[in-house]
Amino acid sequence: MTWHIYIIECIDGSLYTGITNDLGKRITAHNEGRGAKYTKTRRPVRLRYNEQVTNRKSASQREYAIKTLSRAAKIELIKNI
Repeated sequence: MTWHIYIIECIDGSLYTGITNDLGKRITAHNEGRGAKYTKTRRPVRLRYNEQVTNRKSASQREYAIKTLSRAAKIELIKNI
């Protein structure tokens, strides 16, 4: 199964990082207020980055690594796709 590590940009300009095995459904959920608590009040969101891996463990590890990056580093990651 393919897992996605994604970064979305919220309406206030903040960035949110998450993982899912159904990216389209997850972005829709975020935009309908059914995603993460953080994004519920920061809609609409826009997908800015997507990376695919083959298993949940790898996705979780990569998500953690991205979440520890500074905002500037995340923006660089987004620019380099």
